Amino acid sequence: MKFSVNVNSNIIYDIENQYKKKKIQNKKEGERVKIGVLIKEGNKERIQISEGVVISKNNSNLNTTITVRKVLQNIGVEKVYLIHSPRITQIDITRKSKIRRAKLYYLRNRSGKATRLKQKFV
Repeated sequence: MKFSVNVNSNIIYDIENQYKKKKIQNKKEGERVKIGVLIKEGNKERIQISEGVVISKNNSNLNTTITVRKVLQNIGVEKVYLIHSPRITQIDITRKSKIRRAKLYYLRNRSGKATRLKQKFV
């Protein structure tokens, strides 16, 4: 017996569009961003802000992610954020940089002043 499921891609696209955030700016690699994440501690909720450089971006409609890198106490920390998550309250761009690559993984091997990127003035 042969079963065939005819799923129209427009139906999936419409369902995903309901959950997408409308006021998200286009984040690019090399930008320094501040991300506010809603954290639940017991029965209280608070917003924790973390700052870092976007080193990669993965575009896949609702599952769009960005990887943010920062250095804390001489240890590099990378975190992947789901942009359209309801836990993300704000994403602010603090600085734009001039880059020539799509992924900035080479920053992992550098430390100190070597991690600086040229600033792009808008």
